[in-house]
Amino acid sequence: MIRADGVGKRFGEKEVLREVNLQIEKGEIFGLLGPSGAGKTTLIKILTGQLAADCGEVFIAGKDAGRLTGGDRRKIGIMMDSFGVYERFSCYENLKLFAQLFRIPEKEIGDRLKEVGLQDAVKTPAGKLSKGMRSRLQLARVFLQKPELLFLDEPTGGLDPGNAEEIHRLILDKKREGCTIFLTTHNMAEAERLCDSIALLNEGKIVERGMPKEICRKYDRQRKLCIHRYDGVEEELSNGRDGAERLYQLLWEGLAETVHSTEPDLESVFMELTGRKLNL
Repeated sequence: MIRADGVGKRFGEKEVLREVNLQIEKGEIFGLLGPSGAGKTTLIKILTGQLAADCGEVFIAGKDAGRLTGGDRRKIGIMMDSFGVYERFSCYENLKLFAQLFRIPEKEIGDRLKEVGLQDAVKTPAGKLSKGMRSRLQLARVFLQKPELLFLDEPTGGLDPGNAEEIHRLILDKKREGCTIFLTTHNMAEAERLCDSIALLNEGKIVERGMPKEICRKYDRQRKLCIHRYDGVEEELSNGRDGAERLYQLLWEGLAETVHSTEPDLESVFMELTGRKLNL
């Protein structure tokens, strides 16, 4: 669905993206992880044709991203912080304006508001919405297009866990409908839960890519098992024959309460590769 070959971008003397290569399959959720300023939003703008790359090529569904037709672009939904809502307009009026621009039947508006749980806020001005409701209004707007490809730039940034959970549900619903989703985030837990594959971006360069769990296993330097026993004792075992024999004994005796392997999380992998935290 998306292919980027050698994409680079500068703003003056600052190199924002360096030799970015991506391949994203149809129907998957792809996560681009990196701290603020890593180049995530710039890459989205290039992939969606809002910004021209200085070098490299981008293809969307096999077509040059710079030559997409109006019909092609209507199949692409984009949710970014920079795409604001009209504060004085109600939820319905915000979607009505968008529907008119894209020649979408007005009858779709009520269905999309219901889909994101805003059916009781039809007449509420956008300026009076909570941050979570505002995010859902932005999603309703892109859902109006019934997109085949969806770009979400930090969709849960600043949201409390309850609202973030609701956004996650909506994203997974779209995946089940066959939508391809490009997600940027610096939330490691969010990426591990939602994404089929990810890339770690640091200072404009991709430093690692793959499936979240595979990446974590790849950087498991300790290769040990951590056992918490019912009597409160912690045991650390080698991940080999000797450790297996001891683990079998603990399980046979009913002493092992929990068993964990030592592979790191994505935050730890990112720190190992870059010396930086994802949430900076």
